[in-house]
Amino acid sequence: MVDTTTPLNDGAPGWIRRNRQTLAPALFLLPGVLFFAFYVIFPIVQSFNLSFYRWDGLGEPVYVGAENYIELMDDRAFEVSMWNNLKWLLMYLLAIPAGLAIALFLNQNVVGIRLYKSLFFFPFVISQVVVGLVFSWFYDPTFGLLNQILGFFGFGTVNVLGDPNLVTYGIIVAGLWPQTAYCMILYLTGLNAVDPEQVEAARLDGAKGMKMLWYVIIPQLRPATFIAFVVTIIGALRSFDLISIMTNGGPFGSSRVLSFYMFEKALSEYGFRMGYGAAIAVVLFLIMLSFIAYFLWSMYQEEKGGR
Repeated sequence: MVDTTTPLNDGAPGWIRRNRQTLAPALFLLPGVLFFAFYVIFPIVQSFNLSFYRWDGLGEPVYVGAENYIELMDDRAFEVSMWNNLKWLLMYLLAIPAGLAIALFLNQNVVGIRLYKSLFFFPFVISQVVVGLVFSWFYDPTFGLLNQILGFFGFGTVNVLGDPNLVTYGIIVAGLWPQTAYCMILYLTGLNAVDPEQVEAARLDGAKGMKMLWYVIIPQLRPATFIAFVVTIIGALRSFDLISIMTNGGPFGSSRVLSFYMFEKALSEYGFRMGYGAAIAVVLFLIMLSFIAYFLWSMYQEEKGGR
């Protein structure tokens, strides 16, 4: 009988067999690592390098040092884009508690729960272009549902996408719809991993309602919360498609964000200033990196303190 508890001896020395066990996982990971390096790491390094040049995409790049970054400091459109990104960031974080609340509701065994899950999951699977078109019709001042509702209650017409003071908030609300669905999915997955023994022990100790949620459920959802924060922050900072579909940066550039302004400067008819666009991209990348590093450090400190 063949012993299946140990690997078959193929005649190779022991050190070769050990090296095979070490090398095999690395070989499986190698294609993914190469793709990530070529399509992610290399473009990031190239953007940092390009930000120190003046280049129109066709001629010879001219080294200008930090000139692009100095120009950013006096660029009014860049300042507006930064403020709009801050609004996106603060309001987008509402998707996390909203997603948690919906996930807690959908985690119950009630009649028709599969239908409710499908309805709340639906915004996540549709394209952002479709979301932008739907909300553009919703906000339309002539036939949009929003103004129909306001008119029913006796209020006047509101042109959300045509008002520089409202347009950014209107687009953010459109983006919150699918983002909340995504956070809901993360929390539903996390709730499936909650330890039922801890929940039962807390019930025996008299914990229920908000105490149960705050002291028992939410601590066990920490990994899902971390992912939700990171994905939501990245989604808020790289917002582009909804702005392009709903307003194209208008009215008068009031709904621009950094990613859209980068596109305008580098690739649209307004610019072909590749170096300046790369400088905007570097600023956006550093902001994202700082937020992610902060959350990683916070999680590390919490785990270190819990040991």
